[in-house]
Amino acid sequence: MTPVFERMVVVGLGLLGGSVAAAAKQRGAVNRVVGATRREEVRRAALAKGVCDEVAELELAVRGADLLVLATPVSAMGPTLRRVAGGLEPGCVVTDVGSVKAPLCDTLPGLLPRGVPYVGSHPMAGSHARGFEHADPALFVGRPCVVMTDAAAAPRQRIADFWRALGADVLERDPASHDAEVAWVSHLPHLLAYAFAGGLGAAPPGAAEVRSSGFEDFTRIARSDPEMWSEILTGNRKALAAPVQAVRRRLAELVEAIEADDTEALERLLAEARDALATGGGRRSVAPKDAELPTTARPGGTRESKHDS
Repeated sequence: MTPVFERMVVVGLGLLGGSVAAAAKQRGAVNRVVGATRREEVRRAALAKGVCDEVAELELAVRGADLLVLATPVSAMGPTLRRVAGGLEPGCVVTDVGSVKAPLCDTLPGLLPRGVPYVGSHPMAGSHARGFEHADPALFVGRPCVVMTDAAAAPRQRIADFWRALGADVLERDPASHDAEVAWVSHLPHLLAYAFAGGLGAAPPGAAEVRSSGFEDFTRIARSDPEMWSEILTGNRKALAAPVQAVRRRLAELVEAIEADDTEALERLLAEARDALATGGGRRSVAPKDAELPTTARPGGTRESKHDS
């Protein structure tokens, strides 16, 4: 594989950042992988496992980078860019893995020097597990990665190429559309799983002994990091309001049918719900891999050929 970038710096080597570094290294998407993290044990592990070619303090790490990937919590991305903006050279492209895009796309470009574009992206991949020890170079394979359309075509092309090199299926959205869509298919499911898990205190004592695969399937994502998800849910609170109201209405209809012993109405509602998975949020529509962005020239005269949640 021809590398898409020469020197990639990943800030934050948790599950996602570590997986970006591991995938880029394994698949040859970049020539050199540099990690920046505050945790010394993660620095040592990243070098020992060969996930990073080097690790360095943030301000030193970004020198000479032509790709900067922000894999910190969303709230830390602005402060991180403020720290390193002066060390970024023209031609470097900045992207991120944040779950909420509109606030980042409104804020981050204004923190960057001339000639350093920001292209928001969101790989729709992850796990309830947390930390570098769970990093997986195959995490993005076959998964959607949403690239924001508010960036210029050339850097957007390179970021799309990068995610494809990591195995992702690239989709394009404007930030507002992205936030509205992930509110339905990612953020609301987490909220519902947490709400159910939070209500388990009222369950009879023996309920834990009879739970099986259905329980585990439904509650797995409620094992996710509360600090991260509280930030995501509040950050996307405006887009989340509509799906919350829609589910409240449908739950009320289901409860009403159950309390009325109306099996016909209940069967109809359940069938509508099942069918919605085939026609709505449950079916993933991925752009064909040969549907390319305009071709642009890479440094050195080679050409670039033309991926969420």
